[in-house]
Amino acid sequence: MTAPRPPHPRRSRPEGPALRLGSPRPRLRLIGLALTLIMVAFSVRLLQVQAVGASSYTEQATVNRYVTVPLSAERGDITDRDGAALATTVDAYDITADPLLFSEEETGIPDAPERAAALLAPILGRDAAELTDLLDDPESRYAVLAREQLPAVWRQIQDLRANLAEQEAKGTGEQVLSGVFAEENSKRVYPNADLAAAVLGFVNGEGVGGGGLEAQLEDQLSGEDGDITYAQSGGRRIPTAEETENPAVPGTDIELTLDRDIQWAAQHAIEAQVEESAADSGYVVVQDTTTGELLALASAPGYDPNDLSAVDGQGLGNPALQDAFELGSTSKVITMAAVLEEEAATSGTHVTVPNRLPRADRSFADHVEHETLHLTLAGVLAQSSNIGTILAAEELGDTQPEANEVLHSYLRAFGFGSPTGLGFPGETPGILADPEDWNASQQYTIPFGQGLSVNAVQAASVYSTLANGGERVTPSLVRGTTGPDGEYRAAPEPERQRVVGQDTATELTRMLETVVASPDGTGSAARIPGYRVAGKTGTANRVDPETGVYDGYTSSFAGFAPADDPRVTVYCVVQNPTDGPYTGSEVCGPVFNEVMRFSLAALEVPPTGSEFEGLPVTFDPDA
Repeated sequence: MTAPRPPHPRRSRPEGPALRLGSPRPRLRLIGLALTLIMVAFSVRLLQVQAVGASSYTEQATVNRYVTVPLSAERGDITDRDGAALATTVDAYDITADPLLFSEEETGIPDAPERAAALLAPILGRDAAELTDLLDDPESRYAVLAREQLPAVWRQIQDLRANLAEQEAKGTGEQVLSGVFAEENSKRVYPNADLAAAVLGFVNGEGVGGGGLEAQLEDQLSGEDGDITYAQSGGRRIPTAEETENPAVPGTDIELTLDRDIQWAAQHAIEAQVEESAADSGYVVVQDTTTGELLALASAPGYDPNDLSAVDGQGLGNPALQDAFELGSTSKVITMAAVLEEEAATSGTHVTVPNRLPRADRSFADHVEHETLHLTLAGVLAQSSNIGTILAAEELGDTQPEANEVLHSYLRAFGFGSPTGLGFPGETPGILADPEDWNASQQYTIPFGQGLSVNAVQAASVYSTLANGGERVTPSLVRGTTGPDGEYRAAPEPERQRVVGQDTATELTRMLETVVASPDGTGSAARIPGYRVAGKTGTANRVDPETGVYDGYTSSFAGFAPADDPRVTVYCVVQNPTDGPYTGSEVCGPVFNEVMRFSLAALEVPPTGSEFEGLPVTFDPDA
């Protein structure tokens, strides 16, 4: 047997109160209550964001994230009759900004608009204060800082913005250009510089036609702008985000009746003559006699619509349509047409022309002093006798008022006193008073082209009417259009009106040929070897537009060729030639000749098959 283990000795208890363990339940309850309160707070906030204030927060997010910008429609081209571009568009950028992104709230920079404007001003060529006003408008989301800037300008802004971002990353600068954008747009250019500028007009800084056909056809050329809404962040477009686009509809292309080469020849000739004569201005009209289409409408001095900075407002018009002037002897063909059509005389009718003709309150004279002349009616026109024309016009009625009524009716029928039908901005209808309002002088001066006013296209149309057998065709400048659908549409047929009969037109054409072909005629400068030419000179007293009194001369020449099968009318005017000769034959005759030669060659018009020496100009009073 083993010995029993001795009993374990008991530890003695310390003296004092007994210790008791704490309960964990209160602590757990406190932690649970705190977690519950936190979850309730999160739930309440989540409810507020997701339900109660969802629309408000969504709107705020959208305002800061999405931006809507316009999409400019591409402007239609303007071409000549063969498709050569006269006005077109090239790639460019509109520099825009989102003013909200320049606010202190967005950038943390109090003077962000001022600092951004100072950086952009020298690049865009604009005043810094103006740019500041555009950028310092947090209520706006879109501002145009500059239009039609070349790609190099946008690249310069991009480089500057990249440098600012790099400085900001290094802590040495601040980004103030994040709200600047570039919209692909187009810039209006005129490839031929000043060619046909007075016809084409120009586009202003807002991209809207400001003159000429650009203004007249604005609705067709401009198309319809669209817009696009896209997401952005930090001033940059997010390519993967949703976007909404309303595409722009491009403008309509306009095909003109102008021939670029003939326009160049006409413009070159009139510019040279205006300079040589030290004249105020000049214009040349070239018209297709059968269709009424204007092949050239040139004027001098001109301007370059690519750069309007050196042009004053008065130089931006089209004087061939906007100037009203007294045309002088080129108007005598209307008096002769009335006399022939009314059968008051024939081309061979004898007219005795004294050196002076007393009428009303004055005595009328011809351009040069002469003895009594014995002219045929054809000779009156060939030698451009004012007195002979007055005598012929008096045969239109039994009384002077009756004769005035008849002549007025023909002047109106030929288009005087009415718009040409072109609808050109600023076009003048001229001045033609009613016959009962003609004063004592006018009833004798109007038959030879003074006392009434016209524009150059109206005057050219008279000769085209005679060349077209007496039928007037309304002049036209637009030949057709090509819409956004790519379909070409010809312009409507022009209006036609019978003015005089074929026999009258034929006889008057022979009289006009006599002006050029006869050695006694005033139009020898218009002769073109191989072609029969019908024409008429004009030298009128000129009304100074500033003083309203006669001062200087209006020189002109009008005609058509080939006279036996007319194709082209050319009308030249030079206002106030001050250096050298001033008569229509000497000043405008050479211009007519140069432009007519070029036009006949350009249109491949074959030479005339036979020559014409002219009608008898004088008669023997003793025969």
